[in-house]
Amino acid sequence: MSISLYNTLARRKQTFEPVEPGRVTMYVCGPTVYSYPHIGNARPAVVFDVLARVLRRHFAVTYARNITDIDDKINASAATEDVPIEVISARFTQAYHQDMASLGVLPPDVEPRATDHIDGIREMIQSLIDSGHAYAADGHVLFRVSAFADYGRLSRRDQRELLAGARVEVAPYKEAPADFILWKPSSADLPGWESPWGRGRPGWHIECSVMAALHLGHTIDIHGGGNDLIFPHHENEIAQSSCAHGGALFARYWMHNGFVNVDHTKMSKSLGNVILVRDLLDQAPGEAVRLALLSAHYRQPLDWSGDVLAEARRKLDRLYRALRDTSGWEAGWQDTAPEPAFIQALEDDLNTPRALAALFDLVRDLNRSENEAERAAIAARLRASGEIMGLLGQDPEAWYRGAAGDADEAAEIEILLQERQAAKQQRDFATADRIRDGLAQRGIVIEDGPDGASWRRAAPDE
Repeated sequence: MSISLYNTLARRKQTFEPVEPGRVTMYVCGPTVYSYPHIGNARPAVVFDVLARVLRRHFAVTYARNITDIDDKINASAATEDVPIEVISARFTQAYHQDMASLGVLPPDVEPRATDHIDGIREMIQSLIDSGHAYAADGHVLFRVSAFADYGRLSRRDQRELLAGARVEVAPYKEAPADFILWKPSSADLPGWESPWGRGRPGWHIECSVMAALHLGHTIDIHGGGNDLIFPHHENEIAQSSCAHGGALFARYWMHNGFVNVDHTKMSKSLGNVILVRDLLDQAPGEAVRLALLSAHYRQPLDWSGDVLAEARRKLDRLYRALRDTSGWEAGWQDTAPEPAFIQALEDDLNTPRALAALFDLVRDLNRSENEAERAAIAARLRASGEIMGLLGQDPEAWYRGAAGDADEAAEIEILLQERQAAKQQRDFATADRIRDGLAQRGIVIEDGPDGASWRRAAPDE
């Protein structure tokens, strides 16, 4: 077994070896809960969910994904509604959980929240002040970038590029423009906590450093997140964590997923092209959204268009059809080893496009085989492989009929199929066609086969 991962810090793929043999610690930056999650928020959740599933085949994994529940955007939303910040953060944390569950994302082992770690944040800030890596000024505490020689190593930019990328505030209380905030003052109308530097609240970067250290240790194996977090967030995490822990390496492997664009354009509120996960779930099953997010390699940009989701649903139709049309695989698939080529693809820097291709190779093998025992074995391998990507978890018949469909409607459709079959036997083809066309108008596709007719819900583009 050899797993290779692309390490952003090294700028190359490396063989993965955890600090502690047999155990992996992984921290992924989670949502800031001030609005409903969009498709860009969903991509890292899905990607690192797959990575955790792959790693668990070989290691005991502790996966932490945080919740940022104190932030200026949360404060602004709370002020607009005239409610405490807890109301806003609780509402959108629940929405995030619901939407990610709909995409088949398993809960992390640990889900720390920033507001539960204020004591630890104050302690780390004080240690940075004591060691000369931070300083207090005008109610703020700032990290002294000049005190950390490796600052900029992750993003590989010079100081002028770093300043431009950070959009740093040149404030009179800063010793240098690049110094970043660890603690900032809170006015009476803003949430805050008492501290040696006055009533205030933590900066964003220090929260993740404290939560990662408390739950996973001073040196973690994998730190993940989106490309947009490389600078300044992850760069700042490295600086403050290393300095707070005596120069210890903060994370051994840094992994970052690419952006989600919409029709070749960056997704942004100003352009009005932000796509919410819950809106997509009104258009297609969550499993189709998940597959669409995995259709491109995680490090590459994913261009979202109307075709992406329709294509994902067509692919799932083909995979589920292979399972539906094969018997004898259901009882033993849990004890079946996944397809070797599929595993090799995922263990090669999470190459999901190649892994998906391996699934369709299995479908082709299944369609070519005329031996029932061999077909059952291939189908079991297909199902076991899909499990690792969080796919093919539904009953195939339920997938085709729409798992969320109304039971009364399903019973009605069955009666109509029986009436259609009776009409065909009586050579009353006009009635049979009328039933078929009526169901088609309702988005129901009838498939005639040697064993009779079956039905499924049409894909969006049918």
